[in-house]
Amino acid sequence: MSSIRFLCHFCRGPLKLTSSVEALGLDLSQELAASKFPSAQGEPGAAPEEGSASRMQTDLEELQESASGWTILSEDEISRSGSSNFTLLGELGPVGTLSSIQRATRGVFDILTGEELDHPLCEDCTDSLLEQLDAQLSISESDIQNYQRCLETRDGVSEDAREALEEELQAVELEEARLVQELEELEKNRDRARVALEAARAETETREQQERQSHRDLSELQWQQLELQDELRSVEARLLYAQTQLTWLKKTNAFQAAFEICCDGPLATINGCRLGCTPRVPVSWGEINAAWGHAALLLQALARTAGLQFQRYRLSPCGERSCLRSLTDAPAALPLFCTCGQSPLLDSKFDEAMVAFLDCLQQFKEAAEKGEPALCMPYTIHAGGGLVGGPEAGEFYSIRTRLNTEERWTKALKFMLTNFKCSLAWVSSRYRHK
Repeated sequence: MSSIRFLCHFCRGPLKLTSSVEALGLDLSQELAASKFPSAQGEPGAAPEEGSASRMQTDLEELQESASGWTILSEDEISRSGSSNFTLLGELGPVGTLSSIQRATRGVFDILTGEELDHPLCEDCTDSLLEQLDAQLSISESDIQNYQRCLETRDGVSEDAREALEEELQAVELEEARLVQELEELEKNRDRARVALEAARAETETREQQERQSHRDLSELQWQQLELQDELRSVEARLLYAQTQLTWLKKTNAFQAAFEICCDGPLATINGCRLGCTPRVPVSWGEINAAWGHAALLLQALARTAGLQFQRYRLSPCGERSCLRSLTDAPAALPLFCTCGQSPLLDSKFDEAMVAFLDCLQQFKEAAEKGEPALCMPYTIHAGGGLVGGPEAGEFYSIRTRLNTEERWTKALKFMLTNFKCSLAWVSSRYRHK
């Protein structure tokens, strides 16, 4: 047997029916069964008319339209669709007329609530609703009392006091208007200040970026400064070293440093090479030839320093293979060296080369004696006879090897190198800056 159940409008909980409601529900079912067909109200045995089916269909449609907010559910399901006031649960029994269903529903509402209401509520929701209504009632009563006190106070105030209060009220309203206007101005100022603050922040960020870039540039410049300082100190150190070397070089005699002439017993040496030989001190021809090469280079350097051009011969200093070339005769080379194993007594060209060398030395002596101060060589030179000597030597010694002894030839070479040593001192003193 089907039954009708109702839900609370607020909490959607099922409403518990009393015994009177259940009995009413049975009567409602019977009433619905009895009113299944509207034609049953006529006489028994009367045949149904053709319009009865259409009226039944119309009643069913009206019932469905009126119950469009209702959902027919089983006993285990409770749901609601639409925005109706309550939900019908369970199977719908035999379809009755719309008026009978509405009467049955109003009767159930009256039993559930005890009064005629549009929305069914459960007990808890009813208590909550009553509490809310009591609170609203208390607030309304308090407002009424406040209004009554205000009316009583107004009636007891005199006309002057009322005018004073009204003036005070106007003053307060004016003050309020002024404060509102001031507030608007403050809000505008705040907007302007916010805009200015944003601009200041943007500018600050830009300045910070510029400051960071400036710091990077400063660091780069400081690094370059350190590098330049190191380079400057290095240049200063090199300059100091160069100045020291220059001072030392200015004090140094280039000729004396390049050509060292001294005596080693009966022999004279130039740059460590002995020029000459004796039976007691034999010297190889390679060393003698090298000494002649140093002597030729020295004579050519002295002539260039003094600006002298030799008239009859041209020197060609080539170490151990030095020679002289005649400027007047055929340009035949006069060797200023002697080949090893060859007797110098048979080598006439070697003697001619030594005599020509002595002639070049005499040309330099004559040119140097004209200078200021004049050069004064200790030993006299007779280039035509190939002799070197003088009063200090006691006699003249021949520079030739033919018809001569080793001791006399070596002594002539020694006198010649002594004259070279004096020439070095003279050139160093006179051509110091040059």
